[in-house]
Amino acid sequence: MPFVKEKFHIKEETIAFLYVMHTLNYTQGQAQRHIAKGRLIIDGVSMTYTGAKIQGDVEMVFFRPKGTGLRPAFQNKDFMIFEKPSGVLVHPNTMATPYSMLDEVRNIAGDNANATHRIDMETSGLLLASKHKEAEHFLKSAFEKRTIQKSYLAWVDGKLTESFTSTECIKVNKEGYEKTKHKVFIAEDGKTAHTDFVPLEYDAALDTTLVACYPHTGRLHQIRVHLFHVKHPILGDPIYGASFEASDAYLDMMQSEEERLMQHGAPRLMLHAQTLSFPYGAKYYIESKVDFRKMKALICPKKERVFNSRNN
Repeated sequence: MPFVKEKFHIKEETIAFLYVMHTLNYTQGQAQRHIAKGRLIIDGVSMTYTGAKIQGDVEMVFFRPKGTGLRPAFQNKDFMIFEKPSGVLVHPNTMATPYSMLDEVRNIAGDNANATHRIDMETSGLLLASKHKEAEHFLKSAFEKRTIQKSYLAWVDGKLTESFTSTECIKVNKEGYEKTKHKVFIAEDGKTAHTDFVPLEYDAALDTTLVACYPHTGRLHQIRVHLFHVKHPILGDPIYGASFEASDAYLDMMQSEEERLMQHGAPRLMLHAQTLSFPYGAKYYIESKVDFRKMKALICPKKERVFNSRNN
């Protein structure tokens, strides 16, 4: 497990954040956040006052990456780009998370390396990660300023023949999940969102269309909810396009492989981060080497799936 707990003995009284800085090779900010999160433990109790003086036996919980040997598709001295597999988190969501892409990132480039944008766990494709803090600040700012362009490929339910644009506003669900498992929904008082969609090919036997998706904003589940709104949700989506009961079973990890395939149309979300384009001194354009077209072999036959049945 990447998060480990180790014991340390402090011979001479010292200030807590200074000890963490020197022991874990952290910056002052990193050390203070480490303590604020309760990861410095004395006599079994987390202490959160960064300026406290400490001595004697202490325990610390910290992230120790355990990479699998996954190598970047591209890297230089400042950043790396990985082909993230479907089913892998970008960051650990709890200290019990057994593996995430952060393991690979920090296994290669150390504790100051970090993923610079988010991709849903079930989405595959290009993930951009910085190798040091200066690169992280630049790349995260570039995402916020929208100077980094992204494109995705998606296998969607049904036939699409014309390109279209969705500018429907998106709002985060704050009313609970008793009636729907949707994390976001379309609402006039939501945040501005813009996605362009271009159909690439249609498979009549599977009744599915491969669509290129070009998001101009970065809202949560933007591509997924925009396609669901036009009644062509992404196949394999465990939330948008599935029944409440099927989504509930998925989220509770109570769904068999057969049920997942039938209820959602595929064993994974059929969405792939295909390209990244951005300036970093030079202009970079990176395209995924994964042949996502062939992934349609995972899709459940139309006659057997019930996914999106309420929209048909």
